[in-house]
Amino acid sequence: MAQQEPNYWLMKSEPDVYGINHLKQEVLTLWDGIRNYQARNFMRSMQVGDKAFFYHSNCKPPSIVGLMEVSKTGLIDPTQFDENSKYFDEKSSRGKPRWDCVQMKYVGIFNQSISLEELREIYTPEKLQVVKRGNRLSIMPVLKTTANDLLKRLGKPIV
Repeated sequence: MAQQEPNYWLMKSEPDVYGINHLKQEVLTLWDGIRNYQARNFMRSMQVGDKAFFYHSNCKPPSIVGLMEVSKTGLIDPTQFDENSKYFDEKSSRGKPRWDCVQMKYVGIFNQSISLEELREIYTPEKLQVVKRGNRLSIMPVLKTTANDLLKRLGKPIV
């Protein structure tokens, strides 16, 4: 059976909260704390082996900085049950959890990054959703043609 080509995603995180260097140190992390249904549904459609561009948001300049890979899917987000977590959801129960997460694996940091401003010069919102003004979604799919172009521009990530 032929191996399926991976899908590509863009996943945002604030570098002072959880940046690419945190993932590099840990190698694996749960991508938890997502509280947007559309982003959650994107995670639900992820498959092991899918690749994701690590995007530093809410910083200057917001940029694609690294690459990671989905290593486990269909996990229950534990933060929804933690009353001390800012991601606690009192309407969620262990019998009927609302929030999922995936486990991500570090692949590498790009030698150069591509800022949001540069991305807007290269791509339309139809080609790369993150360039759409006002887009606040933290997880979004990336077209394979766009992903391949990004990988050419960014070069091979440095492990």
